[in-house]
Amino acid sequence: MGLLNRRRATAPAPATDSASAPATARLTGVWTIDPAHSSIAFVARHAMITKVRGTFADFDGRLYLDGQHPGRSTADVTLQAASLHTRQERRDQHLRSADFFHAEAHPELSFRSTLVQQLSADTYRLTGDLSIKGVTRPVALDLTHTGTATDPFGNERAGFEGSATVDRTDWGLTWNRVLETGGVLVGEKVKLEFDVSAIRAA
Repeated sequence: MGLLNRRRATAPAPATDSASAPATARLTGVWTIDPAHSSIAFVARHAMITKVRGTFADFDGRLYLDGQHPGRSTADVTLQAASLHTRQERRDQHLRSADFFHAEAHPELSFRSTLVQQLSADTYRLTGDLSIKGVTRPVALDLTHTGTATDPFGNERAGFEGSATVDRTDWGLTWNRVLETGGVLVGEKVKLEFDVSAIRAA
């Protein structure tokens, strides 16, 4: 949904009557994620020393944004597990196998929001249920609204970027190998990164 504003409010709460609400009121409405101009990616440690980056090529999502009362906003995103790519086909096939995502039996990953909290004029904390491989657990991610624009085709767009770090074993993605030098082949902590362009639908 990138640079993130990592400022932490002591006790963030839904900004139902935030002083910044008038500036974001224009966002109110239904938006659809444009996959051609968006990215949903993941980053994990390999052999404890480097990072492997991957993306999902096939996904869709729908947002309802309430600029006056951000706490009423919702997000719904679905990703196709078989569409993941890390630029190495043998590794991609392994990630799609039962050792990891088991894409044949669990073709979709999904995120459904349960709470939206406004942290500042353009940053939000989005909490929701992430479902992977038949397991659903809550996650929270921080988002920055990067702006709005009208493209050359007359589409009104809104941009968001953000990230969250999760433990893959919480969703049953437990495959690993112990290294002779100590540690494991695949890191358990995975960073999820979002860079989203959404088009106003209504």
